[in-house]
Amino acid sequence: MNNFKYSLSIFIGACSYGVLASIVKTGLQAGHTVYELIGSQYLFGFLLLLLTIPFIKRVKISLKQAGALMMTGTALSLTGIFYGLSLDRVPASLAIVLLFQFTWLGILIEALFERKWPSKNKIISAIFLILGTIFASNLISSSGQPIQFDGLIYGLLSAITYAIFIFASGKVAAGVPSIQRSIFITLGGLLILVFIAGPILFKTGIHLDGLWKYSLSMAFFGAIFPIVLFAIGTPKIDVGLATIVGSAELPAAIFAAALILDEKISSVQMIGIVLILIGISIPQLRFRSFSRSRLGS
Repeated sequence: MNNFKYSLSIFIGACSYGVLASIVKTGLQAGHTVYELIGSQYLFGFLLLLLTIPFIKRVKISLKQAGALMMTGTALSLTGIFYGLSLDRVPASLAIVLLFQFTWLGILIEALFERKWPSKNKIISAIFLILGTIFASNLISSSGQPIQFDGLIYGLLSAITYAIFIFASGKVAAGVPSIQRSIFITLGGLLILVFIAGPILFKTGIHLDGLWKYSLSMAFFGAIFPIVLFAIGTPKIDVGLATIVGSAELPAAIFAAALILDEKISSVQMIGIVLILIGISIPQLRFRSFSRSRLGS
């Protein structure tokens, strides 16, 4: 039951992160840049998390642990940057498929770290997830658009950094309370964005008009909810399962686009969503079946 509870935490966190894409798109349509939106997302997220310090359980952590947690946040913010650069250079459907290679990359990272082959149910689950991503992203029916080679590289880099984030969020400073871990993770994401985006924003200036509306919602859905919920769930289950459950981001992104942006969900996308949900469910069903058999004996 605990396994399901922690998987549910990651599932909700991934769904929250999936909503982020629609908020970013509305912010871009309002005239803000990617760097303005993502930078303010982490700034507001960090400040809001700081407000919780008097009310949360805290432990003393070493400089090494703090640095490792900040590096974990760096991986997540780099994911957003690489994904945005990929979207700018290849069709959105292809960028999504490239990002979602994190599913099998996460399972591969776990296999290398644990020095053992992934279980059969994880392999089957990954197959469902990859097929579901191809259908749900509308890659099959997408029109021919120009593809830049560096866009492919950025897309694959986003998959690698996202897989690293999921892996590290479950392994780094696992004994530190989740909110405290999240503060350092968010700070790491903010600092790398200041380093990368700071010079760009200094030259171009920042369009502040109405930015706070997007910053607050992005802080909750893109920083606070996913980071905290992943911090709760990932240390308690293995990396491969966390990666699989994290695939809930794509169905959530599609439904959010339908609700927020009034985009239509095609029958092909619905097939993909069903395949992804089946892929996510396979490890859970196998685990719960195994638990019942143990209890019965």
